Amino acid sequence: MSLSPFSFGDAPGPRRDVVGYGGRPPRVEWPGGAKVAVSLVVNYEEGSEYSHAAGDGRNEGQGELDYRMDDAYRDYGVESTYEYGSRAGIWRMLSLFDEYGVKTTFFAAAAALELNPAVGAAIRTGGHEPCSHGWRWSEPWLFSSPDEEREHIRAAVESIRRTTGERPVGWYWRYSPTAWTRELLQEEGGFLYDSDAVNDDLPYFVEVKGARHLVVPYTYTVNDGRIIAKGYMGLPEFADHVRRAVGELRREAERGYPKLMSIGLHPRWMGQPARASVLREVIEELVAPGDLWIARRDEIARWWIEHSDSWARG
Repeated sequence: MSLSPFSFGDAPGPRRDVVGYGGRPPRVEWPGGAKVAVSLVVNYEEGSEYSHAAGDGRNEGQGELDYRMDDAYRDYGVESTYEYGSRAGIWRMLSLFDEYGVKTTFFAAAAALELNPAVGAAIRTGGHEPCSHGWRWSEPWLFSSPDEEREHIRAAVESIRRTTGERPVGWYWRYSPTAWTRELLQEEGGFLYDSDAVNDDLPYFVEVKGARHLVVPYTYTVNDGRIIAKGYMGLPEFADHVRRAVGELRREAERGYPKLMSIGLHPRWMGQPARASVLREVIEELVAPGDLWIARRDEIARWWIEHSDSWARG
């Protein structure tokens, strides 16, 4: 039996790249000689999720309990879980960030900020970055056409500019982009990067319509969503997970290869008191050594764009 060479075929959208830096990553030089660039990301979605209240005729999942109500009924319980994030959780987290002088990136759904403008103002006054998480916390692969996605992108940009006073220069869809997302971002202009990938420990460039486009990868693993996933990890395990990731990346930096690490957070989950205490523990361990660069993603993107061409490859 003879097998033909494997091909990805002609599916729409960018071709897959399973090679990346190919075992020869750049010898990154972060500001101040930092060993790891750490990006704390707050996913602010509360109120923009699917709900009967918003006229969607369905409920959102990801509450606190391992239970899913039939979409024929309005799930006040799950709605209330999200409301905790915007009423209480986000303020506890913002207070922590302010206490330790940490600047973060908000993956912010525009509609969520429209519903709670005080959070948009707090992003601005706290020196955090608003990165667009869409007009709503949508599933873009269900859009009817690229035109519908374009409309959502433009609406989100203008809304976030209005609620935070800052035009978002980064983009992150819910879970997955579409085949046209990066082309639409390039067409819209004004974007430094997107985070619609979890495929590397370093930023990288892709070509979009003949131009360089930067991807700053995100993570689903160093993410508080793992805490509420049934049977996955508890609070001590989450803190240990972060500690181990930082420790391993430090070792790689000592061998000459500094990396990027993202930490994903959600106000409805990490904003709960006991979980916030773990977030405090994590932040203290990140800040104390002084060898990490805790930065907004737009800062990381600008540094990469300005300096990466001069870095030697491994």
